[in-house]
Amino acid sequence: MRTIDLRGRELSPADMLAAVPRATQARAEALDTAVRIVDDVRERGEHALREQAERFDNVSGHEIRVPAEHITEALDSLDPAVRTALEEAIRRVREASTAQVPATQVTEIGPGATITQRWQPVHRVGVYIPGGKAVYPSSVIMNVVPAQVAGVQQIALASPPQADQGGRIHPTILAAAGLLGVTEIYAMGGAGAIGAFAHGIDAVGLDPVDIVSGPGNNYVASAKRAVAGVVGTDSEAGATEILVVADASADPRLIAADLVSQAEHDEQASAVLVTDSLELTESVGEEIARQSVATRHATRVSAALEGPQSAIVLVDDRAMATAFSNAYAPEHLELHLEDADAAAASFTSAGAVFVGDHTPVSLGDYMAGSNHVLPTGGQARYAPGLGAYTFLRPQQVISYDRAALAEVRAGVVALADSEALPAHGEAVEARFTA
Repeated sequence: MRTIDLRGRELSPADMLAAVPRATQARAEALDTAVRIVDDVRERGEHALREQAERFDNVSGHEIRVPAEHITEALDSLDPAVRTALEEAIRRVREASTAQVPATQVTEIGPGATITQRWQPVHRVGVYIPGGKAVYPSSVIMNVVPAQVAGVQQIALASPPQADQGGRIHPTILAAAGLLGVTEIYAMGGAGAIGAFAHGIDAVGLDPVDIVSGPGNNYVASAKRAVAGVVGTDSEAGATEILVVADASADPRLIAADLVSQAEHDEQASAVLVTDSLELTESVGEEIARQSVATRHATRVSAALEGPQSAIVLVDDRAMATAFSNAYAPEHLELHLEDADAAAASFTSAGAVFVGDHTPVSLGDYMAGSNHVLPTGGQARYAPGLGAYTFLRPQQVISYDRAALAEVRAGVVALADSEALPAHGEAVEARFTA
């Protein structure tokens, strides 16, 4: 991993953003490609999906709409230990997601005048589950459960067809969907799947959705940007990011393990350590060298850690570390600090914050109860992670009786006249004249 030394520098907010390691060229190229793929699906439908499956997944002639028996077979063959873990993860995520649904609030503006704030679920959601370099049944849970908690009536799911499964979706993904009662499933992947959700594919019975959600690589994240305005999307959850802020008290072995754990997702994964301890950077570097070559996906890990998006960042002090982290706005933020619990409040921009030695990101990936579909690319400065609220629309219901309207009658007319919109005032006056 390269080292970025910020010590002894006075950095403005713009300077801090410029110092953040990002694979900006890769993201720009991904957007161009994703737009072309989405447009192709919009124009040619099923034919485009099949060509993309052959090109990207080495699959042809497969069933795009998954038959019900495939789901049943996957459930029947599911490893009992995996089933138990999935069921417990479902329980935990459902419990945490339920807390994200706001209660209806009625505000009485005056006698006979009320505004009701309610939260309405969208009708139909398209959930994308990656299936390239790894299998993500956990992502099925993270997307489907919040949508169910929100009250979504129709949930469609897509995941890439697998060449080693005869063109079927990976059975563990199908089984996870089956545990949650999802039956509308499509074997389609990448940016093409996002385009299909947005525009619909009549030939396979896929109706357009209202919101697309789910993680993926940079092409999937860019495809969401390409369909924004056609459908709603969650945050652009692209290639994974981990930023660790640590002081001299931290355990370099654990930090290295957590950086490696996220680097194994994808060659484009970002792994960043921020610290004011030169001794810790050296120890972490040694640990990464030892652990990365011993892990199963050593080649992938090495590519991610050596990429421009990964680095060890040296800072002067805690304040600088905090400022850097908030400028980076990582998907996952780990705090390995002597006073981690107290310090957490200062780290305001992150998809999710993992506090202390015993709260690794991998816990959040599976069993914490929190959601692992989180914003990447700095979007955590303004965008939330996935939750039940993703699938809810705030809506105001206004109710005034005659007396309540009479109380503000003159004010409406005065403001309407001031804006040269007299018919607005006349609409109110009509209710008080024969």
